[in-house]
Amino acid sequence: MPKDKNTRLFNTIAPIYALFYNYQKRKYSIVIEKIKNEIDIASSKNIIDFGCGTGALCSALNDLGLEVVGIDPAIKMITKAKSIEDNKGIKFVLADALKKLPFNNSSFDIAIASYVAHGIKADERKRIYLEMSRITRNYVIIHDYNSEKSLVTSIIEWLEGGDYFRFILNAEEEMQKYFKEVRVIDVDKRASWYICKPY
Repeated sequence: MPKDKNTRLFNTIAPIYALFYNYQKRKYSIVIEKIKNEIDIASSKNIIDFGCGTGALCSALNDLGLEVVGIDPAIKMITKAKSIEDNKGIKFVLADALKKLPFNNSSFDIAIASYVAHGIKADERKRIYLEMSRITRNYVIIHDYNSEKSLVTSIIEWLEGGDYFRFILNAEEEMQKYFKEVRVIDVDKRASWYICKPY
């Protein structure tokens, strides 16, 4: 899906998306707790969430005591995120991760993107991976689908027009081109954390 069409879609669905905020935050908190023996995010100082939507992941990370920045290209997602009480203390920035972001090199301990990579084309993923690496000191985490497909997800992703089918077949191999190390940890039946070390 072209970026501007994608942004329009997420601006349109922002009010509906926000209805799932509490559910999403609970799920993210469970995953963070589950994965803490593999990567202890709470020991970091700061983190940036690429494609933060209404801020559910940002809030779960903020609850750990991290300084959190959320970026999203959809202004209605950012506006909604700023209006949610649980998101107080989180900095939200309207920004397009396909362009150079307004942050210095190595500004963050961790950069994370949740369910972003599968929805964009391979050349756009490359640009995002490189930008995440540029601004990150320690880890880039891609929280996204693994190869365990479900019919419902497959239909939705086909309708959405992203790159889901290619992504789930080649995610780890593709990331190995842009990071010096990639570890894959299943966090759910159909989702993994791709924990990457920037060059």
